[in-house]
Amino acid sequence: MTDLIAGYIVAINILGIFLMLLDKLKARSGNWRISEKTLIFIAILGGAPGVYLGLKIFNHKTRHFKFNTIVPAIILIQLLICIYYLYGRN
Repeated sequence: MTDLIAGYIVAINILGIFLMLLDKLKARSGNWRISEKTLIFIAILGGAPGVYLGLKIFNHKTRHFKFNTIVPAIILIQLLICIYYLYGRN
């Protein structure tokens, strides 16, 4: 079960990075864009570190409140959930 969870976390974060790159490329070319709701949804599903890493690597959406404040907050909440799951349960 742990391997399945780890695989999911890796996959969703790779997806988050990829979607940030894809949106950046589409923004440059003026094409259809990936909605902010989709990117935030991926973050909520566990891809927040990937979305945030994509923000930093590709310098994309750096002026948006949602991505500079909410995504790090999601990371913190998910981290606290992991800590509770690993150490806080009796």
